[in-house]
Amino acid sequence: MAETEYRYDTQLLIEGENLDEDEIFDYFTEHFKGDSLLAVGDEDLIKIHYHTNEPWKVLEYCRTLGEIFDIVVEDMDRQSRGLHG
Repeated sequence: MAETEYRYDTQLLIEGENLDEDEIFDYFTEHFKGDSLLAVGDEDLIKIHYHTNEPWKVLEYCRTLGEIFDIVVEDMDRQSRGLHG
């Protein structure tokens, strides 16, 4: 069975001030390896969805922007093998 190129489906919300979804999107594409990036919201709240092998780097960066919460990191490789946990 083929492994996914990027293993972790990483999702979270960032609550802050003067957030800029375009700046965040650009930072991700310049500094992280991954795909399926979604960074949507307004200056107070941004939703992030990203497939990466290094979700901890994403969390570290997002924490510098504001408070992060509703964090979900799912191992898509385990899911594709039918293992849940």
